[in-house]
Amino acid sequence: MLPKTSSVHFLSGLGHIASHAVITLLALGIAFSVPTAASYVLFNWWPKVEGDAQALLYTELGFAAVLVLLFNLVKIAWDFRSQARMSNIASLIYARESDDWLARWGKEQQFRRLPWKRDVNIMAVTGYGTFAAPASPLRDVLQEYYEIRVMLLNPDGPGAVAYAAAHADPAAALAQLRQEVRGSIDGLRQLRAAGKNVTVRFYDTPPFWKLIFTGEYVWVRCCHNSRDTDKFPEYVFALQPTRPNRGFFPAFYTYFLNSWNNAIHAEYMFDTDELVYRDVQGTEMRRETFPQQAANEVDIQPGLSVCAR
Repeated sequence: MLPKTSSVHFLSGLGHIASHAVITLLALGIAFSVPTAASYVLFNWWPKVEGDAQALLYTELGFAAVLVLLFNLVKIAWDFRSQARMSNIASLIYARESDDWLARWGKEQQFRRLPWKRDVNIMAVTGYGTFAAPASPLRDVLQEYYEIRVMLLNPDGPGAVAYAAAHADPAAALAQLRQEVRGSIDGLRQLRAAGKNVTVRFYDTPPFWKLIFTGEYVWVRCCHNSRDTDKFPEYVFALQPTRPNRGFFPAFYTYFLNSWNNAIHAEYMFDTDELVYRDVQGTEMRRETFPQQAANEVDIQPGLSVCAR
């Protein structure tokens, strides 16, 4: 991972050097052209239009149009500067609304360009469309992570029933949800067999956020009681190392940690296929068999998708 990280920083440095060189050359060109342009206007153009009323009118109209364009550009630049400042305060570095193949490809490339890939934290509904489905953006990228922590909606809990109730066919949506969760568990089991440190916990409340934490970045999308979460915008917030309390990253990370450390959420045991419930001290209270009936209820159908997952 170190050579790849070094190459990323090297290319980033080259990009900064090239941008500064272009700006410097542009400034020099403008500086050298100003005297020539001023001399042409004073000694060539103005004597020609000074005694021609029509040419003088056209000159004034052209100059007024240039001023209007210039002031509009200044206003646009100022507005963008204000928006950039607000985005910087919020630590927003990326946002997208569409969920077509090009947007998904761009998201996968962003995952691959991340310089640090030791651990990842995921909070989703079923997780199937996030890391288990053949076309999911994290399916191949997770091979590069060592520690994987995942929180999914308990397919046998009240939150799953409430979530499925928002769909046109709640029974089919619930069956699809359970099948997708089972598919996600199977995918995580394969990662665990490959030597990854995988931990899975289940929450019972209706979901609100879909969160993916990769190092110092978090992908955020709302998934509260929605039949079509793909239409919700997705945002990427970054941690600011010099000001860690700034922006939305610490808020979402705190939300995830509080949910992860909440003793009410059961932990999945891969070896026994059970859910383990503990008290606040971490002592095991009871175990429940993970729902098995979902495996044969329905086939996973993209047209019956329950979420962006």
